[in-house]
Amino acid sequence: MPINIRKYTIILLVGILLSWGVFGLWSIWLNGELIKPDISAKVSQVEQFGTRSGHGNLLGIQPWMEPADYQNGLTFREKIAGYLQTAKDSGLIIPQKTIVILPEYLGTWLVVMNESNRVHTAHTIQDGLTAMVVNHPINFWKAYRTVPESVSDKTKYAVFAMKARQMAYEYQLAFDMLAAQFEVTIVAGSILLPNPSVKNGKLVVGDGLLYNVSTVFRPDGKLEPQLIKKVYPIADELPFVCPTNPADVPVFNTPIGRLGVLVCADSWNSPVYQTLKQKGATLLAVPSYSAGDHVWKTIWRGYSGTPTPDDARDDVGKLTEGQAWLAHAMAGRAAPEANITQGMNVFLRGKLWDLGSDGTTIMLTGKATPQTARYINGAAIICLWL
Repeated sequence: MPINIRKYTIILLVGILLSWGVFGLWSIWLNGELIKPDISAKVSQVEQFGTRSGHGNLLGIQPWMEPADYQNGLTFREKIAGYLQTAKDSGLIIPQKTIVILPEYLGTWLVVMNESNRVHTAHTIQDGLTAMVVNHPINFWKAYRTVPESVSDKTKYAVFAMKARQMAYEYQLAFDMLAAQFEVTIVAGSILLPNPSVKNGKLVVGDGLLYNVSTVFRPDGKLEPQLIKKVYPIADELPFVCPTNPADVPVFNTPIGRLGVLVCADSWNSPVYQTLKQKGATLLAVPSYSAGDHVWKTIWRGYSGTPTPDDARDDVGKLTEGQAWLAHAMAGRAAPEANITQGMNVFLRGKLWDLGSDGTTIMLTGKATPQTARYINGAAIICLWL
């Protein structure tokens, strides 16, 4: 049967036009409105505690982060550099003797870097993650097929797994550059990665379970080989984040003391303090994130993800969330349980989709009563002189 060239040409052209039309609408939906990130460090408060001496300091940076700050690795790095430069200009950085503490999940949202504007302008985190899945259907499906059987929230796992290598690369690039540039030790918040490890000085990811992991960068920019994996994921994390062993919490030698790092909820649990005491920690950093706007003043409902211990049970329903952080986390446990009298607990703040944020910096100053920084609904830099 002879082929009707004209007929098939018309069909082909119509198909191409329809495809381009659908592609155009698809692109508009994915890209959304054009946004320009404001990477300037707008610090609302700079506060100092203690007296400057030759011993060094803990420097807490409470950043104000928004999705646009994560457009790419450069925007992220420049945003954090702005806070460090403000601290330096304020005389709060002593080369080799300053430990910078950044909040939990600061690196986690690198998952949205190099994504469409639709992701960054989404009204909810669910909408943002959905746009990512639509944008990377093949990579998402490949990651989804490898989700470990023990993971119940396979979608969230797959989203982070498909971007993990890129996230790890940009995260390390940012903090090894910043640590070396400002000659400080950096506790680099935390990031979600599958089976992370340090090989030949590089942060690498593998296959397997997802961990909420923190890292320490030395003043020369090198990454410490031991990672801090969150021991006690909270209820919202447990469907896709793996817990670890309290005995595995590391302690680091720094120019100003032996540093322990506890990721958020870990600071509420006694077993990790036993580890810090056994390993001789003298300083403590706690990167944290408290989800929900204005949650600091709501009634505390007890532990999340783990049973509330006996020594805290009577305060459930009586204290506010903020009061509970003072009574039962670092401020209430570090000194009596680990003999650590100097430390800092720093919270992530910002407008990250519909997640909300709250909290204020808490310090162990060597005195009997812990101190808190002034509550700021914005970015703050807090210095504790040792």
